[in-house]
Amino acid sequence: MSFVRPFGNLLTGLAIMYVGVCAILYFWQRSLIYFPQPRNSGIGASLLALSRDGERILVSTQVRQGPEALIYFGGNAEDVTPNLPDFVRAFPNHAIYLMHYRSYGGSAGSPSEPALIGDGLALFDRVRAEHERVVVIGRSLGSGVAMRVAVERPVDRLILVTPFDSLVGVASAQFPYLPVGWLLADRFESGKYAAKVAAPTLIVAAEHDEVIPRESTELLRSRFTPGVASYAVVRGEGHNTISGTPEYWRLLRGKAD
Repeated sequence: MSFVRPFGNLLTGLAIMYVGVCAILYFWQRSLIYFPQPRNSGIGASLLALSRDGERILVSTQVRQGPEALIYFGGNAEDVTPNLPDFVRAFPNHAIYLMHYRSYGGSAGSPSEPALIGDGLALFDRVRAEHERVVVIGRSLGSGVAMRVAVERPVDRLILVTPFDSLVGVASAQFPYLPVGWLLADRFESGKYAAKVAAPTLIVAAEHDEVIPRESTELLRSRFTPGVASYAVVRGEGHNTISGTPEYWRLLRGKAD
């Protein structure tokens, strides 16, 4: 009896700790997903302001007349503004639009999956009204936004950089002993929508991605209708270094070596 009681107390204490960790994950989950960054004001980008749900969403742009445009949705800890010069060089005939998520880069509001997807659709509609052909690129977290835009709008070409099948799957791999599937509100389940994408799609993975498991990217790839998605791996690069290589930009432009 003297052993049973302390053991029971230990189990009770562990159960309370486990529930506490789950509660922290549930109530603070968005602070673990989104890491808002300030906007680099030294790039010299023009700003487009969208008004949605009473919030002001900023978009760094390179204005250009003509039928072609590009929209970029970045990662969860990315200031998208420094990408502008590279996109201008890689896509000289395109108008460029880089969306700052809510609370990123001077945009108002709080980020969430429904808010980001709604903002992305609103941006596409604004861009499509002025440009006939729109390329949509999503990197990491932004791949989940780009996927939904490509499902619901007439995207000319879709590019997914270091994408995942679902945020639930990625989080479950990081927290294998927690019921992530029950707790996570923002799920970004791109795999559920892949078969609905009709636009030609390129999936770009990093060989040494330390953030997104390769299995998740491969699973997403398998869910597209055959013939819709092509796949490329940038050798020797990680999740955050992939865009620093000439190969990456050749792939995005759709040009071979």
